[in-house]
Amino acid sequence: MAAVEATAKALEGATISKTKELKGTEKRDSLVAIEKKYQEIWQRDGVFQPDAPSTTEVPLNSISAAELRKQHPKFFGTMAYPYMNGTLHAGHTFTASKIEFTTGFARMQGKRSLFPLGYHCTGMPIKACADKLINEVKLFGQEFERYSDEGAEEQKLDATPAPTTHHEDVTKFTAKKGKAAAKVVKMKYQFQIMRAIGIPTEEIHRFADPQYWLEFFPPLCKRDLTNFGARIDWRRSFVTTDANPYYDAFVRWQMNRLKELKKIKFGKRYTIYSPKDGQPCMDHDRSEGEAVGPQEYTALKLKVKEWAPEAGEQIKGKVPEGANVYFVPATLRPETMYGQTCCFVGPKIKYGVFKVSDKEFYVITDRAARNMAYQGIFPENGVYEKVAELLGSACVGTLVNAPLSIHKEGVRILPMDSVLPTKGTGVVTSVPSDSPDDFATITDLAKKAEYYGIKKEWAELEIVPIISTPSYGNLAAPFLVKKLKISSPKDTKQLEEAKELAYKEGYYQGTLVIGEFAGEKVEVAKPKVRQQLIDAGEGFAYSEPEKKVVSRSGDDCCVALMDQWYLDYGEDSWKEVAMKYVANEDGKGMNTFATETRHGFEGVLDWLNQWACARTYGLGSKLPWDPQFLVESLSDSTIYMAYYTIAHYLHQDIFGKTPGLAGIKPEQMTDEVWDYVFARRELSEEILKESGVSKGALESMRREFEYWYPLDLRVSGKDLIPNHLTFFLYIHLAIFTPEYWPKAIRANGHLLLNGEKMSKSTGNFMTLDDMVKKYGADASRIAMADAGDGVADANFEEDVADNNVLRLFTLREWCENQVNDAASLRSGPKNDFLDALFENEMNSLVHEARGHYEDTNYKLALKSALYDFTNARDFYREASTAAGIKMHKDLVFQYIELQALLLAVIAPHWSEYIWLEVLRKKSTIQNALFPEVPASIPSLSAAREYVRNTSSNVTSAEAAQQKKKAKGKDIGFDLKKPKKLSIFAAAKFPAWQEKYIDLMREAWNPDTKSVNDKELNGKIAKMGEMKKAMPFIQSLKKRLVGGEAPETVFERKLAFNEVQTLKNMVPGLKKAAGLKAIDIVEVAEGGKSGQVVGGDGEGKAAETLPPVAESAVPGVATFYFENVEA
Repeated sequence: MAAVEATAKALEGATISKTKELKGTEKRDSLVAIEKKYQEIWQRDGVFQPDAPSTTEVPLNSISAAELRKQHPKFFGTMAYPYMNGTLHAGHTFTASKIEFTTGFARMQGKRSLFPLGYHCTGMPIKACADKLINEVKLFGQEFERYSDEGAEEQKLDATPAPTTHHEDVTKFTAKKGKAAAKVVKMKYQFQIMRAIGIPTEEIHRFADPQYWLEFFPPLCKRDLTNFGARIDWRRSFVTTDANPYYDAFVRWQMNRLKELKKIKFGKRYTIYSPKDGQPCMDHDRSEGEAVGPQEYTALKLKVKEWAPEAGEQIKGKVPEGANVYFVPATLRPETMYGQTCCFVGPKIKYGVFKVSDKEFYVITDRAARNMAYQGIFPENGVYEKVAELLGSACVGTLVNAPLSIHKEGVRILPMDSVLPTKGTGVVTSVPSDSPDDFATITDLAKKAEYYGIKKEWAELEIVPIISTPSYGNLAAPFLVKKLKISSPKDTKQLEEAKELAYKEGYYQGTLVIGEFAGEKVEVAKPKVRQQLIDAGEGFAYSEPEKKVVSRSGDDCCVALMDQWYLDYGEDSWKEVAMKYVANEDGKGMNTFATETRHGFEGVLDWLNQWACARTYGLGSKLPWDPQFLVESLSDSTIYMAYYTIAHYLHQDIFGKTPGLAGIKPEQMTDEVWDYVFARRELSEEILKESGVSKGALESMRREFEYWYPLDLRVSGKDLIPNHLTFFLYIHLAIFTPEYWPKAIRANGHLLLNGEKMSKSTGNFMTLDDMVKKYGADASRIAMADAGDGVADANFEEDVADNNVLRLFTLREWCENQVNDAASLRSGPKNDFLDALFENEMNSLVHEARGHYEDTNYKLALKSALYDFTNARDFYREASTAAGIKMHKDLVFQYIELQALLLAVIAPHWSEYIWLEVLRKKSTIQNALFPEVPASIPSLSAAREYVRNTSSNVTSAEAAQQKKKAKGKDIGFDLKKPKKLSIFAAAKFPAWQEKYIDLMREAWNPDTKSVNDKELNGKIAKMGEMKKAMPFIQSLKKRLVGGEAPETVFERKLAFNEVQTLKNMVPGLKKAAGLKAIDIVEVAEGGKSGQVVGGDGEGKAAETLPPVAESAVPGVATFYFENVEA
């Protein structure tokens, strides 16, 4: 731990550029002191260490597992365990916050709630970084004392630097503008990256041992999440790989069972491959190109019939006499090969002539040759012998034979500037009937033949129909080029659009009109044409990465065809079960919370197939039946949530060095024992005898699994849907019975920081440790809740965290003062106005917050539980002061208690302090239940809304008069003299509204508490009063949705007594607005006269009212100011 402490000290002095600077920290420090205190108490008391009901309490098999979970409700949630090659950043924290808040609310629902966390160490990243450091220590010394900035460019390493994720690849920065950029450029080596994350220089050499990473970073992860206040059961933590022999046994069991189930198979398959590492490069082994897979092409062999003079000279003597040389284009559309009219090369691209055999040579790019070398195309695996090199321009004019083409005499090699050396083989066959790019290029070549140095007739071979389409005829490319007004190959945007249209229409709706398969749909004929080419020896299968892939070791990856152990994802019956479970049409499947997430899974399930599950380099568990291989990192991390349920029975420490509650040794955890624990078989004497594990220990572990499983919620970033989350689903469906399949997956977006993408290179970056040190745990948690809940990217605003430091401090101070000065508060019966309104609003917000917590909408829950709740208190406090009365003691204490409970999920430390030290409760708020309060009373809610709006409207009306006066306009009274306010309240609704009441009554659905807006709006529009009617309709809808009884709304009654409410408001309004007098006037229909029914002139008749009186309607009063005698 000494090294960890040294790092912690180093990080304390670190500054974060581009993030907010704090000016004062006294209030934060006061809050943090409380946080630390309660974190220690929670850990000491094991508050977050739930267990299943013991077999002593409820004997195993005395009731079913489902009944046990019903009698003793539980919640089990997890996030993807973090990778241990660094400390947690704000993005990790955002994901953690979702499961953290859900766990907190589940506790308040009375559920035993489990949130465990392990440490992922499997795969290449740690090993690649460690190997990098080995070389750097050799080169620069143990403390890198021989390194100098100036000589860095000349100093070379034996191994390529291992970059981090591609958007943080510091070696790619070339600009030298500004200090930040300069610092980034210097971070070329792994030791610099380590130093940048706060590792002391004298400690860095120790990371050359990959096992040291496993010892170093997990304690920091635990420290940071504990400081954040996470409700994690740390007893159940572990590291992956064979560093923990218990987890190693678990992974081996899992792989054995998958192989027995025929989910793991062996055979040749295309896979992304790193020649440098000598093994497949799976998603988590990559620094660039995650989720990129192999793209399979049909490679065509275009035999050279006659060389262009320059190319012929260049290969003379390098290719044996009589040998065949082929230009080899790669195509995704073999069905169109009947229409080849030429073959394109990039005039500036260098091509190699590669030996396939003594009699056969291919003209392709070096990159393509490297791919082919690992696909059994060349004689020796990994070897591609180049006998000559040709510039593309030298090949122009060469005559080649194009397989299947109607032009049997051959076609010419022609130049095309847009050919990419990084795509396909760098050789492109041309089918201008169906490729807009090809048609645009040959048209341009024919027009400018002299300019391009070709004969015009080479570009004017007949274009014949290949595919008939319903929209674009049988020459789709010429049609679309004309339609989209494409005049040149440089019209790239339109060409891209044309290409997409032509391909989709041709493939899905096209019919082949030529060749052996004429009359067949293209999607049916395509594989047949491909196979025909391969069988005739005129083509072969070729594959390459869809996009650029770089391994963690810095290698540019290719595609290899190799014998592999692979998981057969996508197998029809397995896929069908997964699809049905994700669709969740019967409500018994998986909850994905968002339609976008469900569609994401369905899309991945549609294309995902065969995933290599083993490799030879990195850290991990050995494949049990073929120990030369290691289980890859996305295959050993699919069902480890089951391991959490019993981890504390197996070991006391993360490495499994000290046995746990069951006193079991790793070797006793046989496959049969795992089967029993995970409810895949029943206990037998044979298992007891062979394992030597006691029956009591086995039954206790079985109880833990049966109780905690199924997993109730998995939270992860949406970027893991294409791999980890889909694998997690597939393997659960294969290994466990349906009772134990996961219930829900919540995918969240990425986290922006202050509205911008997080990036170490720009300085807009924050670790969890930075965040908590800067703002404390609770303010950070509030900002995380405020950041957002959907699948779209969320935004952590430092201003929100900073503002809530002050908010929490002042709110705590207010609560303390109220309790200390309780004797000065009002007691006795509560009044039926301000007290009743405040209590009712608190009840309403408690129910509102509960609903948002249940829906896992934490931004909205925060609004109800904190922002709106404190606003309700503020209004009560200010209205009481204005009315000249004190707040009621019972309501103040009720507010403080409810505020602590509502915030316990999001800001538990603050709530714990209020609960224990202000309210003097006897036990932790972590075990308190969510408050049960009466339902809000609609009439009081309506009255409260009326009071709020009317108070605001009075203030606004007075402010408007002051503005008019400031502009020199006559407002009819003197602002400096005593004022009287007349409030006009209408006795009845205007007659014109009756027809809209009838419309709304007809449209309202009491079952769904909604209306068909489209249908209703259409009817209103026909009545010709849209502008006048819509606000009225919206007000009716708001009242109905808010819970008012339909009969009250439709019978033209307010839910409250408007006049009585206004009378109650008079004292407060007088004081707040500095008024001498107030009259409440009930206006008769027509708005010309009325009666003073409240205030100073009560009982008087009101004649000749001002025009504003006519605008009053029930529930919306109007106002008139005038001067009165002092």
